[in-house]
Amino acid sequence: MAKKINAQIKLHVSAGQANPAPPVGPALGQHGVNIMQFCKQFNDQTKDRDGLILPVVISVYEDRTFSFIIKSPPSSVLIKRAANLAKASGNAGKETIGSITRMQVEEIVKQKMKDLNTQDMAQAVKVISGTARSMGITVTE
Repeated sequence: MAKKINAQIKLHVSAGQANPAPPVGPALGQHGVNIMQFCKQFNDQTKDRDGLILPVVISVYEDRTFSFIIKSPPSSVLIKRAANLAKASGNAGKETIGSITRMQVEEIVKQKMKDLNTQDMAQAVKVISGTARSMGITVTE
């Protein structure tokens, strides 16, 4: 019989850098999860993705065991990395702070495809391009 899920916790954690400090420790501690065990497993699985912030969904079961799914990085993080920017524009509609090529957008789409709500490549490119536009970054051909 399958274990009963007690809670689902969604966090954004830097790859390979999970530690018991906030936000990981308090979120897992209140559900009685072994924090160090999670940190060790997460860091082992993400050690090759340095510098990325990864969303993780942790399922906590009644017996205080857990399992987790690591999602692909947020589109904004991948776009900023492709454009070599530290942060997005604070005035996106009026100020353009960088640009990325369509080929870079397609690379981002390949990484994000399993987490997007479309399976059509052209539509996914539009989704990522829209995110870039809202960050003050133009997409060039």
